[in-house]
Amino acid sequence: MTQSFRTERDSMGELQVPSEALWGAQTQRALENFPVSGRPMPRAFIGALGLVKQAAARANARLGLLESTLAAAIEAAAAEVAEGRHDAHFPLDVFQTGSGT
Repeated sequence: MTQSFRTERDSMGELQVPSEALWGAQTQRALENFPVSGRPMPRAFIGALGLVKQAAARANARLGLLESTLAAAIEAAAAEVAEGRHDAHFPLDVFQTGSGT
């Protein structure tokens, strides 16, 4: 089977990201440039990240800083992350430091 790609852009230019990936250019660059240990991000960390994003969307909506329909969509997506439904879309090595270059 042939894998399809989409073109993503960031401050460093364009690159190809798998079509089904929920990540963008910076994550793809990190995957390609920094295969550090082969150890994935812990499930507990990914779950906690989802909970923090969910709480942030809720708080910003209550403060009037985020439109309610957008906040609801973010909260729903963040809940899915917290539940582990998108773990495969957090592909970076646990020791990846975020430089993305």
